[in-house]
Amino acid sequence: MEILNMLISGLLQIVLFTIIPFVWWLFRIRKRESFFNWIGVKPIIIKNKRKYIHITITTFILMILPLFITILFMDTAIMATSQFLGRGSEVIVPAIIYSFLQTGLSEEVFFRGFLAKRLIARIGFSSGNVIQGLLFGLLHGAIFISFTGWKMAFIIVVVTGLAGWLMGYINEKHSGGSIISSWILHSFANLVAFIAAMYKLF
Repeated sequence: MEILNMLISGLLQIVLFTIIPFVWWLFRIRKRESFFNWIGVKPIIIKNKRKYIHITITTFILMILPLFITILFMDTAIMATSQFLGRGSEVIVPAIIYSFLQTGLSEEVFFRGFLAKRLIARIGFSSGNVIQGLLFGLLHGAIFISFTGWKMAFIIVVVTGLAGWLMGYINEKHSGGSIISSWILHSFANLVAFIAAMYKLF
């Protein structure tokens, strides 16, 4: 039952985060390009493997930092990880669903698949990617500010904003415009935090 509920919740969040991009595509792009290709759900094309690996590792580290900061300095009862706290292997499937669908895919479709690509097309890569990274960071800071205070929220904004920028960079400059790279990165970073909660590693 818990797996089914998590799956339904994850699919609903994907739909919610995809409504605006889909409506935009439907009325403006539909005749020129398929929806999935337009938002970057397509095969990864890696031009420079060494650079791709380095930037991927750096981004992964940056993405798990705020997760562990929040685990260490916040009341875990108010975090998404709380539903998995101390439950061990019994919640591995719900944690995977939550990581890859509810947070990873939904946020990547909206932030990197829709927002970053539209901003980059309109104002260029440098400015567009900075803005989407900043908005990604601000979203996470806004979620935690009432629990962490301004200083910790600012750190979360900076670190997640930089991670958002790096994910946009990986997708657009090293993955042929595919958001699969950032989806995998985002999902695994979340999964690491959930596993830490599941086994009470902190």
